[in-house]
Amino acid sequence: MHLFNGLKEEQLSGIAQKLVERELAADQVIFKINDKPDGFYMIYKGRVKVSLPREKGENFLAWLAPGDYFGEEALFEKRNRSATITAMEDSVILFLSRDGFDALLKQYERLKPNFKVAIKSRRLARKTRFKWLGPKEVIYFIARRHVLRLYQALVAPVLSLFIPAFLFVWGVLTAATTPFAVGVLVLVGVIGWAIWNAIDWSNDYYIVTNQRVIWLEKVIGLYDSRQEAPLGTILSVGVETDMVGRALDFGNVVVRTFVGKLEFDYVDHPVQAADMIREYWERTKAITNISQQEVMRNTIRQKLGLPVDKKQLPPLPPVVTVDEEKLAQTPLWLLALAGVFKLRLEDGGTITYRKHWVILLQRAWKPVVLFLGSLFLFFARIWYLIQSTEQAFLEKNAEGAYRPDTITLTIPLILMAPLMFWLWYEYTDWKNDTFMVTNDEIFDIDRKPFGQEERRAAQIESILSTSYKRDGFIAYIFNYGTVNISVGGTQLTFDNVLDPAGVQSDINRRRMMRIAKKNEDAGSADRDRFATWLAAYHQNIADFDITAKPAVPGPVNAQSPIDQKMAVNVDDEDFDEGIVDDMDFGGSDDGGFGGES
Repeated sequence: MHLFNGLKEEQLSGIAQKLVERELAADQVIFKINDKPDGFYMIYKGRVKVSLPREKGENFLAWLAPGDYFGEEALFEKRNRSATITAMEDSVILFLSRDGFDALLKQYERLKPNFKVAIKSRRLARKTRFKWLGPKEVIYFIARRHVLRLYQALVAPVLSLFIPAFLFVWGVLTAATTPFAVGVLVLVGVIGWAIWNAIDWSNDYYIVTNQRVIWLEKVIGLYDSRQEAPLGTILSVGVETDMVGRALDFGNVVVRTFVGKLEFDYVDHPVQAADMIREYWERTKAITNISQQEVMRNTIRQKLGLPVDKKQLPPLPPVVTVDEEKLAQTPLWLLALAGVFKLRLEDGGTITYRKHWVILLQRAWKPVVLFLGSLFLFFARIWYLIQSTEQAFLEKNAEGAYRPDTITLTIPLILMAPLMFWLWYEYTDWKNDTFMVTNDEIFDIDRKPFGQEERRAAQIESILSTSYKRDGFIAYIFNYGTVNISVGGTQLTFDNVLDPAGVQSDINRRRMMRIAKKNEDAGSADRDRFATWLAAYHQNIADFDITAKPAVPGPVNAQSPIDQKMAVNVDDEDFDEGIVDDMDFGGSDDGGFGGES
């Protein structure tokens, strides 16, 4: 655990002797909100829930799994508990009393930064709510840039205060009102600039969850970006500091992945932050190995005719929930109109995205304006003919036949018809640019009316990293942007899609599901072959006992060892512990299994 990094084995052994092992039953409350803190807890086995009680129900905060800990924040800050902790299944926790915790920090001062990083992360995580997090996704580390970056951003606004100060002095000396008025305007602008810089600093986050590493950057009204990589794609985690950073304990945490790096610059306590990332990265790999061993164990049990208790991954909820009652009350004409410009269509497991309608307006505004102008001319001509006493829509010619007004017919035929075709072309071209996400693949489809179709596709498990950005004030206001997807040495882009953060979540959730399924199925043929061998050995173990007497020759049994498996008594516990624990058959070390252990 990163909390005890820096201690030697003998020191850890001394701490371990002070821990008390407690067994908890499912649904047992460990402590409640506002309880006085009694000690520090670490989860050895099982799972617990963190929640805030409400008048009706509760506000769920997080799941905690083996290797996680809780209770340290109230001890550090000497206050009552801020949440309720409940065991969700039979669990085992390691408990360190309050006196033992205080003695631990007093004896090992180097541990305090480790705890401070965790406490700051949890406090900040409670203040922020990210809609793109998965239902089982837990924030372990979250930080902003060091406060020094805020001070640097405020230097220019502070120095700019000399301008309104000079104007006010000038106004006093000259007894003029103009310098005062200009000074007030400049002062308001400088204060707004400083506030904008402070908010801009507070909007950037570095996040590590139990599934991925995330860099969230936002410039109000101009830019919004999120870059992330699954924990399983991490190659290394490093720390870079300079002399000032070492003095003030900040630096850059560099997370290198298959396709580049994510750099958490100006992070407070960078060594401790890097240790946290490494711990959860290693935990993800361990979970992957455990899942592979579980699959192997179940395969062997199946060969021996033993019951298989296969753990199923919890189904992922839809990213966009459907309000059935609201849908039933919506008029059909409105539903039909919404379908024409709908930007996200979900059919079964396939999600189709279109470019934002702002892009359609940018393409089609010229024919729209010209069409409306032609329509105005048409109705203006009709109105003129109605009001005119000399001209009419139908007039007799020299032969006595009626002929319609030439200008009235020319406008719709010569002007409006081509413009309508132009509008149809732009709409069809916009509609044909689609992006699709299935459970197995992603597609970028570009089809021109009367032209060729270009289709780019990639397997969803081949995705190495994803990022998105909203660039510009219009994109920020209407919430559209571009999602960049790294697949091997190529890039796929979902351009100008609505809610790029939601699109990125759609892709990542399906990627996690696909990798989990792939890890479960990987090496199935090898597992089946090895399981057959092991089952045959287990059923005929007496034949391999070299100390036994030679068998008396007899008739050959026509049945194979596997066909006789139901006649063999097997000790499940000895079998599970003796054969499979040290094996790792098949599967990939992708690390994208995610989820809880």
